[in-house]
Amino acid sequence: MSTSNSFGKEGSYSQQSKTSECPECDGRLIARGIETVCGDCGLVVRTDNIDQGVSPSAHGPRRRGGPVEWAVEPTTVFRVNHGLGSRFNLGKDGRGRPLSAEKKRRLGRMRRLDKRMEARDRRLNEALRDVQSIGENVGLPTYVSADAGLLVKQAAENRLPGGRMAWESLAAGAVLLAAQRRGFPRETEVVAKYAKSTHERACAAARKIRIECELVEAYPPVQGEALDAVLAEFDGLDVQTVLEFARVGRYLLGVADVEPVGPGTSRVAMAGATLYAADKLTDEKTVTQAEVAEAASRVCPTSKSVISRYSQELHDAYKARHGRATPKDVIARKRDAERFR
Repeated sequence: MSTSNSFGKEGSYSQQSKTSECPECDGRLIARGIETVCGDCGLVVRTDNIDQGVSPSAHGPRRRGGPVEWAVEPTTVFRVNHGLGSRFNLGKDGRGRPLSAEKKRRLGRMRRLDKRMEARDRRLNEALRDVQSIGENVGLPTYVSADAGLLVKQAAENRLPGGRMAWESLAAGAVLLAAQRRGFPRETEVVAKYAKSTHERACAAARKIRIECELVEAYPPVQGEALDAVLAEFDGLDVQTVLEFARVGRYLLGVADVEPVGPGTSRVAMAGATLYAADKLTDEKTVTQAEVAEAASRVCPTSKSVISRYSQELHDAYKARHGRATPKDVIARKRDAERFR
């Protein structure tokens, strides 16, 4: 008896093999058990189509009251590995044959490693559920929350959780970034409330994910107007000084994102640091660290020590890049380069 295979994609059969006539002699097809053959030439046209669906009732555990179906949960981005797990059987292989001693030892090592990773992934699963819950509470579309879940996974791969950077803050920061990028911006205080975090920590987490995961170009900053907000809190500054601080501060904020400087600090705190660094890079000394810290804290809590530390790092980064060149000349060259690009 001759045989012909007419398989299509994903284990399904081609449309030609599903007809009632033999593709070789146009004879009548007959179903015999799991095979469909031609009654004239004996060609086996197809063999028992594979059922790609799940049949939990056929494989579920049995009880006295009869078969019990297993719960079949769809895969989702809000679970580690889309909700799929691993199972190690150290007794027999897939064909029912006993395992050798070497294979048992190897699978035993793999199972121990899998259990360790499962313990680590447990906290990531909770953070992904936090992302889903925050998205639902602030009214974000599902695909935006899914983007935020992917950001949390990237943060975990880059080992960002730890120290002052809690999982709850990372979940809030990821939601803020994803919502900003997709055009559904949300108030930081509202997101921080549902994440059980603080305004300052949520903003810091958003900036840390954006910088440490190298997403500066792909994701716009959450607090894009941070510099203007801090400048608005100053009293007594003339218009010319405010404009100069704004120009130099925006350039230094870009330097802080690329270097990076203080990735685990909120953008408002970095805006304050850039203002004080801009004051040091200009001729006249206008503000003090205490005044900058007080003005920035009215927008988002920060401290004088944060302003002192990161303004010095920004000042050093600028000097390493441009030496003795003034900020006015550097910004003018940058503007000309962008104009003729």
